[in-house]
Amino acid sequence: MMRWREVIFRRTAVLVAWTIMWTLAVPWIAWGLDTTPAEILANADRFDGEVVTIAGKVTNLRETVSRRGNQYYTYDLHDGRPAIRIFSFGRAPCGEGATASVEGRFTKVKKVSGRTFYNEIEALSTRCR
Repeated sequence: MMRWREVIFRRTAVLVAWTIMWTLAVPWIAWGLDTTPAEILANADRFDGEVVTIAGKVTNLRETVSRRGNQYYTYDLHDGRPAIRIFSFGRAPCGEGATASVEGRFTKVKKVSGRTFYNEIEALSTRCR
């Protein structure tokens, strides 16, 4: 039978190991591929499912509420070339015409409730400039 000190030591060791692992792993997981809307659209298969970081001007901003009552927004983000659609739940952090930097997951084809969306980034974080 283990003594209580051994149990505490083992649990502490496991906690420290998990903390170290996540401290080293999370920054690598969270960083998106720094790219442009034009590059993503030209190589959609390569970026499908990847977390990407892009910057550009916000156009065609549309805030709405779904039939289920969930607030969401969409807008196009472009850097002078083809635009890419951005989607996220909540209120839009940037206004029409603002410059934004977006980190999110690109999906070439996404099906939701019988609707199909093409070449869209679901924003994980947005910074307005």
